[in-house]
Amino acid sequence: MADTLIRYFAAAAEAAGLEEERLDAPATAGELRTLLVERYGDAMKRVLASGSFLLDGVVSRDAATPIGARVDVLPPFAGG
Repeated sequence: MADTLIRYFAAAAEAAGLEEERLDAPATAGELRTLLVERYGDAMKRVLASGSFLLDGVVSRDAATPIGARVDVLPPFAGG
């Protein structure tokens, strides 16, 4: 596990009750997803079901993607 800055946006921030935190994040995006659902419950589970992670500036929905120094938790966005 590494010290990682986790930033939450919009519905993800509402689910977490904060905009950012530092965590000893697990190694992969899938493990982080599990950790966040355990910490923040059903509200975060709903956000992550259709949201994505921005891992060091790269969008990923692949559970096997390694975690870096910064993760942005992004809710689903409507296009237009």
